Amino acid sequence: MQRTLSGLDLAPILPLWLIAALTILALLALTMAFLRRARGAWWRVLAFALLVAALLNPRMVEETRDVRPDIALLMVDRTDSAKIGNRAQVIDAARDRIQAQLGRFNDLQLQTVEVPEGGSQGTRLYGAMERALADIPYARLAGVIALSDGQAHDLPAAPRLDAPFHLLMPGKPGEVDRHLRVIEAPGFGIVGKSVTLRVAIEDLGAPLPQPGATARLTIRRDGQDRVESVPIGQEHRIEIPIERGGQTVVELQAETRPGEVSNINNRAVISINGVRDRLRVLLVSGEPHAGERTWRRLLKADPNVDLVHFTILRPPEKDDLTPLNELALIAFPVRELFQVKIKDFDLIVLDRFANRGILPPAYLRNIADYVRGGGALLVSVGPEFTGATSLASTPLGQVLPARPLPGSTAIAEGPFRPRVTAEGGRHPVTEGLTGANPTGPDAGNAEARWGRWYRMIHAEARSGTTAMEGPGGAPLLQLDRVGEGRVALLLSDQIWLWSRGHDGGGPQGELLRRAAHWLMKEPELEEEDLTARIENGQLTVTRQSLSAETPPEATITAPDGTETRRPLTLSGNGRATAQMPVNQPGVWRVTDGRRTAFAAAGAANPPEIADLRADPGRLAPLLQASGGAARWIGEEPGQIALPDIRRISAGRDMAGSSWIGLRRNQDHTVTGISATPLLPPWLALPLLLGVAILAWRREGR
Repeated sequence: MQRTLSGLDLAPILPLWLIAALTILALLALTMAFLRRARGAWWRVLAFALLVAALLNPRMVEETRDVRPDIALLMVDRTDSAKIGNRAQVIDAARDRIQAQLGRFNDLQLQTVEVPEGGSQGTRLYGAMERALADIPYARLAGVIALSDGQAHDLPAAPRLDAPFHLLMPGKPGEVDRHLRVIEAPGFGIVGKSVTLRVAIEDLGAPLPQPGATARLTIRRDGQDRVESVPIGQEHRIEIPIERGGQTVVELQAETRPGEVSNINNRAVISINGVRDRLRVLLVSGEPHAGERTWRRLLKADPNVDLVHFTILRPPEKDDLTPLNELALIAFPVRELFQVKIKDFDLIVLDRFANRGILPPAYLRNIADYVRGGGALLVSVGPEFTGATSLASTPLGQVLPARPLPGSTAIAEGPFRPRVTAEGGRHPVTEGLTGANPTGPDAGNAEARWGRWYRMIHAEARSGTTAMEGPGGAPLLQLDRVGEGRVALLLSDQIWLWSRGHDGGGPQGELLRRAAHWLMKEPELEEEDLTARIENGQLTVTRQSLSAETPPEATITAPDGTETRRPLTLSGNGRATAQMPVNQPGVWRVTDGRRTAFAAAGAANPPEIADLRADPGRLAPLLQASGGAARWIGEEPGQIALPDIRRISAGRDMAGSSWIGLRRNQDHTVTGISATPLLPPWLALPLLLGVAILAWRREGR
């Protein structure tokens, strides 16, 4: 847009100081003339005035300007807190009306910028504004209008903006919001003990609560609910027992306060990883043998294991007249281990242990009861497992998953390579072992690549899963659940050959480690399990099963109760998975019809939902520094009350009771200048000479 402006200008012929000196001399001369009442004094005044004017050289100047329009920045909040209730619709309606209103100004351009969701960092409104202002010339900025709820989390201590900043908020003054604040939540807990959560329920924007005022807090732990009364505005402690290893999902939900803005921040989700304290393992070797050191090295290599190891050096029936004080350093504490403190052990390992009267039947029955009550038992057997001294013939045999075949055929001598069975290929204890034979549908009778063993005990599998087998499909490693506990039976005493590297060796450390941790109920080694986890906004469901059948569909229940069915896709090794995006914070429930899993989705932007009120408090420093104003525009899209927007000259107030202002900068570029002298030389000289002659003739009379 072009404009032409006219005005007077001076282009002195002589320096101004010289013209000023001549003017002073002329004034002195004129003063003397007036004092003497000389004739023609006024003509002298006119002559000197024409002379000074001619020396100043006045001109009529015409300037052509290219006036550049000002730029106003409109910021539209698109974060989560700006989508609560009708806020998004109110903001959209206000944006349309502002764009229409500012479109009437010919000297103003409007730039619209959206403030996206900022993730866990909160609303980054100030940063978005600075990025937008980097592309706007400073001399053309008329002001900033923000359509937001006022929740900004990146405002510096001393914000600066040399233009008015106005905040237009959806909602109304005096909003109230209830917020459940988690003060402390441990990420880990010891299995068998409790952890303490510290929380507080706060009513933001409400008057101080009456003494004794409480709110109900619902605590959900893996689908189990309990309710506690929590004092409002005070710290409250919650004890959560950790009953198993792995993830424990806890959801806390405070009851809704009447009239609050939203209840989405009345909820908190906490994941606690259950870990075991130092594991206590009892290893009893029935007799010294080459494989005994394998067990000891394996268990001692883990710094988290407290190992108690006893080796029976001489059976009771052996009598060589050795004095009792030389038989052992200490007596074998049978009663203390197998009656008094048996439940203190996380795992009992019996290595080539024979029933020779060392453990009375009552103590063997205690071991069986220990397993049924949730204990873990690993039995590695050799030739002693056959015949009259076999543990299978004792009360402990009731929990063993296999029984030796009768007669001399029970002991098989000869080289063979252990094989992983089809079920073993899907069992977490044996799936994916280095050097194992293929176990897929097309595997056939492919050999394993690990070393050979030379002895195994033929037994009849009575229960459980045969994870490994010997020649002819005879069970070699049998895994079973008994009551609340678990049993593993290794029907060979030759695994130590792998530790020595014989014939290429094998993964004895990994196999025994997995077996021990499966016995102690490590969550990652469950053979029949359903798990769910949420990462990067994606829910992943994993079903582990020994069955080769097509898995059923998974039913996924969102925190708001919405159910979605997803097919599970086989991914090999007994696993089937499904995925879906997560769009709600809270506890997600997954079931396949038999098992149920829970996954916690925390709020995507905790600072954003900490206070859901529309409040100008956070932006007050910027409003004050820029001379802007904050206004509420209503709760209904069809009834918004926008203030009038006016163009105001720089230096004046930029807001009133019913209006907000955008600065008028009048920035321009001069495109042309023309100058016309008012006293050109051809005119000034005759006028000056004429007036001088008139003054001389007047004085000469």
